[in-house]
Amino acid sequence: MGPDTVVHLSDTDIEIIDILTDVGLKSGEARVLVVLFKGYDLTSRELERISDLRQPEVSIAINQLIKRSWVYVTSHITEKKGRPVKVYSLQRSIDEILDQIKSEIEGDYRRKIEVIERVRVMVREAKETE
Repeated sequence: MGPDTVVHLSDTDIEIIDILTDVGLKSGEARVLVVLFKGYDLTSRELERISDLRQPEVSIAINQLIKRSWVYVTSHITEKKGRPVKVYSLQRSIDEILDQIKSEIEGDYRRKIEVIERVRVMVREAKETE
């Protein structure tokens, strides 16, 4: 992303962040993910500015998104001396990420239903042995 590019979170972006948080993502992860949904390759500092998060929050969120294989990091060598700059990008498409979230929710739901059914059986068996 160029230095003249201005990116910010819109009202729709905030609504998407709220939805992703409601379905189980941590707030920082949702904010960074929505910023990356815009299609830019961004540095940590740019992510901090756009997502309105502090550096440690961005770092934690990025690490979790990398663990999920949703984001990858590349190092860009700058003309200045010093460490290369890390640039973060989406590793998967938005649809793949949303499908994975959906599958996780469906799995959680199925597990909870199975637990309820197990309780039903246990209650019936307990009544029969009384």
